[in-house]
Amino acid sequence: MKEYAKRFSENPILSPTDLVPSTPGLEIACLLNPGVFSFDGKVWMIIRVAERPKQEPGIISFPVLKDGGIEIISIKENDPELIADDPRIIRYRGTDYLTTLSHLRLVCSEDGIHFYQPEGFPLLQGEGKNEAFGIEDCRVAQIDDTYYLTYTAVSAHGVGVGLRTTKDWKTFKKHGMIISPHNKDCAIFEEKINGKFYALHRPSSVDLGGNYIWLAESPDAIHWGNHQCLIKTRNHQWDSKRVGAGAAPIRTAQGWLSIYHGANEKHQYCLGAFLMDLSDPSKILAQTEQPIMVPTADYEIHGFFGEVVFTNGHLVNGDVLTIYYGAADEFVCGAKFSIQEILGALKWL
Repeated sequence: MKEYAKRFSENPILSPTDLVPSTPGLEIACLLNPGVFSFDGKVWMIIRVAERPKQEPGIISFPVLKDGGIEIISIKENDPELIADDPRIIRYRGTDYLTTLSHLRLVCSEDGIHFYQPEGFPLLQGEGKNEAFGIEDCRVAQIDDTYYLTYTAVSAHGVGVGLRTTKDWKTFKKHGMIISPHNKDCAIFEEKINGKFYALHRPSSVDLGGNYIWLAESPDAIHWGNHQCLIKTRNHQWDSKRVGAGAAPIRTAQGWLSIYHGANEKHQYCLGAFLMDLSDPSKILAQTEQPIMVPTADYEIHGFFGEVVFTNGHLVNGDVLTIYYGAADEFVCGAKFSIQEILGALKWL
């Protein structure tokens, strides 16, 4: 299999110990899946920071947002009503909970490799009943002077898509949940097509259908409709269990290029690509048969949840595509790709 990714020699570029917890009594368990953008002459990432209480032997403790702040829930590991066979999620007395609480945090860099947390920029945290389990995996699209932040809003009600917008990254307008549960992986195109906003998103189904990538359109980036299924999972292949969009699609002469993630039955996450028509993105022109990136580095294979490369953020500079990605659900890493090489790997339909 051809290797398309040129990983940063400095990887991982951020680890949980590189940042300070948001609240006393919590620890950072994971850094995940940054959105990426340019602002004020720097490279910025808006990182999902997953926190939890320090764990004690025989007890599982996790945080939940309440109106008065963060509440810590502790359950004995041998409780017969506890199901805890996944490090990311547990079920207790018929209700699902996340083992960590995620917020979004800004970091910036002059060279795109060495990142730090600047002063004067807020943390973005969950607010309200639809974000009680936190907010995750932010994708950033810039249209004119406005940045559109689509993120996963998590609560006991389910997983949906939230939207906030900003012009200066210090003040934000909240638009609430724009796509209801169960939905995530929402990436808005960075320009309008025929006067409309377009976005990729991923509804989920466990009984009928599957975890497929869909397309939607909108007059205002808030009210979405005309949903169409684009990319499905493929039996017995690397993306057989679920697929989901990465960052905003990239305009090329051949079409809109989208980097996406796929996972198999063993929950191994890889990256692939597909191409949409420039004037009608509901038309799929081509798709990679093999992944363009597979977890092979030690920091991608071993971590909070191993064998994972997952992206929702990149930068484009000519033919160079710099993808920032989450590795093993614990570290933030970077890799460079050639857009022409990715286009060359596509199989035309």
